[in-house]
Amino acid sequence: MTPVARKAVAEAAGAAVAHAGPLTGGCIGDVWRVDLADGRRLVAKTAGVDGMLDIEGYMLDYLARTRTVPVPGVVHAEPGLLVMEYVETAGRLDAAAQENAADIVAALHGVTADAYGHERDTLIGSLRQPNTWTESWADFFRDRRLLYMGRLALDNGSLPQDTYGRLEKFCETKLEAYIEQPDRPSLVHGDMWGGNILVRDGRIAAFIDPAIYHADAEIELAFATLFGTYGDPFFHRYNEHRPIRAGFFEARRDIYNLYPLLTHTWYFGGQYPAQVDAALRRFV
Repeated sequence: MTPVARKAVAEAAGAAVAHAGPLTGGCIGDVWRVDLADGRRLVAKTAGVDGMLDIEGYMLDYLARTRTVPVPGVVHAEPGLLVMEYVETAGRLDAAAQENAADIVAALHGVTADAYGHERDTLIGSLRQPNTWTESWADFFRDRRLLYMGRLALDNGSLPQDTYGRLEKFCETKLEAYIEQPDRPSLVHGDMWGGNILVRDGRIAAFIDPAIYHADAEIELAFATLFGTYGDPFFHRYNEHRPIRAGFFEARRDIYNLYPLLTHTWYFGGQYPAQVDAALRRFV
């Protein structure tokens, strides 16, 4: 941690920094475990002058205000610095923790809005998520998620032109045949993979690094299957709270996972463009 960042953390926390050590993660900044001279332990994210850590702080605060999900408390948030409570962890995402996660996520998805999107744009990693309020879920998912992220991946050279063309064709001719209008929009964490789930003794200690907006809750469930984050214990318990509609595992899951696959295409390239193309070829 630089002396400038160290001073900023001390001023934000109201105590001198006794020790700072790096932590893993940090898509939009470097992450540090900070031990203060007064005995407190915090987590600090630092970024440059063009950072967007204030948006991450906003999203954590928004989730905290719903009183549905555990998140680290935000001590200080500005574009270049985010200071949060440190969350102790111990254990893995076993069956008990998955069932606890299902209880929490179902409650989160019970937080509704009058339209799809959010009151402001948010972030997925370091990328802005446009969240203009939209009455139609299919319109929102098509325009603010699939075509938006597809265009970003095309423009940075990660997504081949023919795959983007197939994405456009799918959106124009097939999407509305599969995507239903839910009863109500649901608040979603938006980036719920294993690295963003902190566990302590068989229970969820906190969710971190959110990418919030109001959506069909199924998009969150779909992403939970993409990298094997949750398994049967989660889905059985979640289904007790909020029955999963027919057709999700057969088709809609793969359609909703186009968004994280396109996002990973923009970030990493690699095998993800081929996975996008293979998913699209199921439907187009």
